[in-house]
Amino acid sequence: MTVHREGYKSIAIGALIFGLINLTSFNFLSEKLPYLSVLIFIITLAFLLFLISFFRIPNRVLTINDNQIISPADGKVVVIEEVEEIEYYKDKRIQLSVFMSPANVHVNRNPISGEVIYNKYHPGKYLVAWHPKSSLLNERWSVVIQNEKGSLLCKQIAGAVARRICNYSTVGKKVNQTDEYGFIKFGSRVDVLLPIGTKIHVKLDEPVKGGVTVLASW
Repeated sequence: MTVHREGYKSIAIGALIFGLINLTSFNFLSEKLPYLSVLIFIITLAFLLFLISFFRIPNRVLTINDNQIISPADGKVVVIEEVEEIEYYKDKRIQLSVFMSPANVHVNRNPISGEVIYNKYHPGKYLVAWHPKSSLLNERWSVVIQNEKGSLLCKQIAGAVARRICNYSTVGKKVNQTDEYGFIKFGSRVDVLLPIGTKIHVKLDEPVKGGVTVLASW
């Protein structure tokens, strides 16, 4: 397991706060209220460990297959439905959404190999990620990848807690399936917009792993 580069600053700040709180606690509370001092240490240590775990990148065997569409994120499948896609395709698509809780790995990976043909950031609101309108109203970042099989649109969507979307894609960039293309801090969701007729391999409420689970096939 490694720590994502997006977490270096947050972890450093967390470690500094951990040190300051406990230095103060042991200096002023340890003699008169030792149990309180220990409790503060345990709580702040748990918070620091959670912060480190949030930015973890676990070692895993990634799935590479040109005929398959791989999950771009860890989490749970919360939407599988036919929708009218109005941002890029302007036609009917299958929307498949993966919700990421704060406990999930938050690296986002390319579901297919190909060329990035569209990349756009949209400022917006911070509705809870499972809100039906979050795909249209929340802060989000849309990327379309195209190859010889077809194309799909991925949306990184901020939620009520997530307040920063990191995206490393650029138009014209050649990308490889399961390579990292972004990161969402502190939970949210990723929507994948697929062509009608795509064979779906997951079900609602099914847990998925980014870069590993096969969502669909061409």
